[in-house]
Amino acid sequence: MRIQSRRVVLTGIGVITPIGNGVETVTAHLREGRHGLAPVDLLGNPNIPVKLAGTIKGFEVGSASYRDWSWPSEYEIPRETVRSLAPHGVYALCAGQQALQNAGLAPSDVAEKTDTGLFCASAGSAMLLHHNLAQMHAVRGERGNPMGLVSSISGTLNFNLAAFFRITGAVSGFVSACASSSHALGYACDEIRLGRLNRVLVVGAEDVNAESLLPFLAMRALSSGSVPEQASRPFDVARDGFVGAGGAVAVVLEDEDTALARGASPYAELAGWGQSADGYSVASPLPEGTGLRLAMERALADASESAGSVGYVNAHATSTPQGDRAEAIALQSLFGSTGVPISSTKGLTGHPLSMAGVMEVALCALSMRGGFIPGNPHLANADPVCAGLNLPRETTFSAPRVVLSNSSGFGGSNVCLVLRGLDR
Repeated sequence: MRIQSRRVVLTGIGVITPIGNGVETVTAHLREGRHGLAPVDLLGNPNIPVKLAGTIKGFEVGSASYRDWSWPSEYEIPRETVRSLAPHGVYALCAGQQALQNAGLAPSDVAEKTDTGLFCASAGSAMLLHHNLAQMHAVRGERGNPMGLVSSISGTLNFNLAAFFRITGAVSGFVSACASSSHALGYACDEIRLGRLNRVLVVGAEDVNAESLLPFLAMRALSSGSVPEQASRPFDVARDGFVGAGGAVAVVLEDEDTALARGASPYAELAGWGQSADGYSVASPLPEGTGLRLAMERALADASESAGSVGYVNAHATSTPQGDRAEAIALQSLFGSTGVPISSTKGLTGHPLSMAGVMEVALCALSMRGGFIPGNPHLANADPVCAGLNLPRETTFSAPRVVLSNSSGFGGSNVCLVLRGLDR
């Protein structure tokens, strides 16, 4: 059931992703099924089996020193700002500027406005945290980087973006692993419905480097594939793990009346959301996907929609054996033989961890406006557990009215978001 009758609409998108920077490029690459995976050399060690990542082009932020960084010339980041940023903070600041411009908002429209909030998701920067702590130990704690803390811990996006955009309505961070930015979207939706805020900038971002990727290798969660089309392949019987990625995505959510009053042209309505918890394992999903199914059911109920009304599902499916299997079973149990098209855009982008949810909601909104449904171009042979699911390989040129997007994270955090087209 809805909290209130206020409708929440998505009015702006900013994207710094493996498949491109900017909505036009990302839309084109999504439509064409062009991936953004590239070879990576991690720690200069050829024995490491991880050969690919979803990399960000046009940025150089690999050094631990911000003085060595560079970014596209269209973005201006003052020195006093960049010195407290993580690498993914640079991506996030650029994506945030994009999103506001895409929404038709000037910086002054959000600065010091008590009806505007900022909700963020990131894991922090393991690279900078390691670097700063190593320096501290080397000098036995006698000196350190004054910006080391705010540039590296998990709240770094909150601190830096709130100060840069001068957000005064609310600022909050979400840490639920790969469901983090989906939680940020859901709670932002509720804040707007309740009338506490009229606008929220939601941002998810992650580094893409050895420190952010290789801890997953020890968990045997990463693909060892060296050919992009054979590495990130959600639902494929031969999948062997996910391909890590990074970047940043920002979206602007607004109360519909507020958006229309200023002449905005929303992409879609964020019609509902639902969450659940598996209560099963720190790292593995419930094998039969019952937790994720509950989140989907709650999201559909919140949006006053049925499973039969869904025209496309953007699956969480990261290309891991256990995760894809559980989600396939959950999708079968809810959608049965409805034939709803299902795809995981992580086949193109790789898996960007906590920013996955907001990235995929943005991709869904772009595809809805573009009149197409992304396919599964890297799917060669579907796992038998997917029998009965409609997993199109190619892009389908159709404009679904209702789209469902799934996210799941460590500890059994499940979040489902429902987008609905606007009748205008």
